[in-house]
Amino acid sequence: MTVPVVSPPAAGTWSGRLLGYATRLAHRSVAVLALAAVWELAPRAGLVDRVFLPPLSEVLVTWFELLRNGQLAEHVAASMTRSFAGLALAVVTAIPLGLLIGWYRPLANLLSPLLEVFRNTAALALLPVFVLILGLGETSKIALVLYACSWPILLNTIAGVKGVDPLLVRSARSMGLNHLRLFQKVILPAAVPTIFTGVRLAGAYSILVLVAAEMVGAKAGLGYLINYAQYNFAITDMYSGIITISAIGLLVNQLLVAGERRFSTWRVDVAA
Repeated sequence: MTVPVVSPPAAGTWSGRLLGYATRLAHRSVAVLALAAVWELAPRAGLVDRVFLPPLSEVLVTWFELLRNGQLAEHVAASMTRSFAGLALAVVTAIPLGLLIGWYRPLANLLSPLLEVFRNTAALALLPVFVLILGLGETSKIALVLYACSWPILLNTIAGVKGVDPLLVRSARSMGLNHLRLFQKVILPAAVPTIFTGVRLAGAYSILVLVAAEMVGAKAGLGYLINYAQYNFAITDMYSGIITISAIGLLVNQLLVAGERRFSTWRVDVAA
């Protein structure tokens, strides 16, 4: 009597793809699960003071309570509106400017000294300036996010254009492509991965800078929630805000990676 050999599901089948996805997800989750276990067990074992670092389960209970009563949604909506507005404005302004600077050398020579001055000025250092000029309202916060997000997008766009293989450019010109078609068919597609790297960095900056800005003069937002919870010693509320910021940052990054794959279909792989 022969025993049938059961082979693992083929990679192209639905079950094979599901198994591969589950394996990759498990590999990526190991470090996060280890951190969660340490966070839960260290306060309970007395390794850290649970007054200042409550167990993760207590923080999650508070997080769900904030979600249930609508407070978390209110703060997330306020922060995301400001963050996405600033990031969108940065994308709309910095990418075209970066393409122009990277493509036209005279413009690059004209603006490079000015760019070097501002790129080395931290966004948070200018927060008092934005508040003085634009006030404590939404305009100053969106403008600060716009400023912080513009630099990684602008500099990566310039680097992407300048990093195009000269052999590709010469080959395209030998085929009779004019400047517009050359830019559309060669320069822009080759620069897309580097541009998206800048957009992903800007996505992280848009949240981090905004949280700091919301700690000054805001009445809603995740930064306001964290700052208010700290002053009132609502420690679990504070950690709930921090966890929410981390989750949003991860989600935004994954959305940008998906967009990068969409606009870089000619590439073999785009690492997350």
